[in-house]
Amino acid sequence: METDILTVRDLQSYLKLPRPTIYAMAQNGRIPAAKIGKHWRFRRAEIDEWLKAQQWNRPLQHRNRKPKADNAIQ
Repeated sequence: METDILTVRDLQSYLKLPRPTIYAMAQNGRIPAAKIGKHWRFRRAEIDEWLKAQQWNRPLQHRNRKPKADNAIQ
């Protein structure tokens, strides 16, 4: 049964990240999370929104960058 609330292990499987990385991101506020007692919990919908907002969905800067003009006199 799929649930809206994920544990660290669920999120590890979902994002394909090591557990220490997930703990560090949650503790530093870099990923949407709630700490309930000693346990971290994550809402799937918030994780999906967070994932959409990450850098890899934005166009890479170097793709749009034009080559620099050579200002040297030849």
